[in-house]
Amino acid sequence: MTTPYFAHESAIIDPGCQIGEGTRIWHFSHIMPNCIIGNNCSIGQNVVISPEVKIGNNVKIQNNVSVYTGVICEDDVFLGPSMVFTNVINPRSAISRKNEFKLTLVQKGATIGANATIVCGVTIGRYAFIGAGAVVTKDIPDYALVIGNPARQTGWMSEYGHKLRFNPEGVAVCPESGECYKLENGKVTKRPEIK
Repeated sequence: MTTPYFAHESAIIDPGCQIGEGTRIWHFSHIMPNCIIGNNCSIGQNVVISPEVKIGNNVKIQNNVSVYTGVICEDDVFLGPSMVFTNVINPRSAISRKNEFKLTLVQKGATIGANATIVCGVTIGRYAFIGAGAVVTKDIPDYALVIGNPARQTGWMSEYGHKLRFNPEGVAVCPESGECYKLENGKVTKRPEIK
C-alpha cells in the first residue's frame, strides 16, 4: 500500500497515527500511537514524537528532538537540533505523573533554536524566536526574541526572521519582506496598512 508521506525504512510508525501528504520522516525516528502530523513536515533523524502529539503543517523538526505528550505545534513551526521539551513540572523516576502532563503550545511560525529547553506549561507566541540554548520558563509573546537562561526578551522579530527596529512612532519594516509592524502597549502586530 502506498502512503502519501515518506518514511525511511529505519523509522518506526506506531498504529493510529495520521500523517499528512508530503511529510518526510528520516532515519531512526519513532512516531508513537495516535499522533497527528500535518502535510509537508520534515521529521529529522532520531526524533521521537510521543503519543497523541499534534503537529501542524509545514513543521520542521531537526535531529535529536523529542516531542512529548502534551505538546502542540501549530503550522510553520521550526524546532532546532537537540532542543528539549518537558511535560512534567516535578518529575521523579519512582512516581508516575502521567496524569499531570502540562500543555505546551507552540504557535504558528515560531522558531525554537538548537539546544533550547522549553519547560512545560508555557505558550510560545506566533512567530516568536527562541535563541539557541535558551531556557523558557514562562509564556513568550508573539514576535518576541528571547535568549539566555532563564530566557529574557531582547527584541522583536519579523515573520521572515529579522530583528525589528522600531522608529519613534513604533513602526518597523522587515528588510526582507517589506512588511510593516507596529509596537503598541508592549505588543507587536503586523500592520499592512502602515507605510
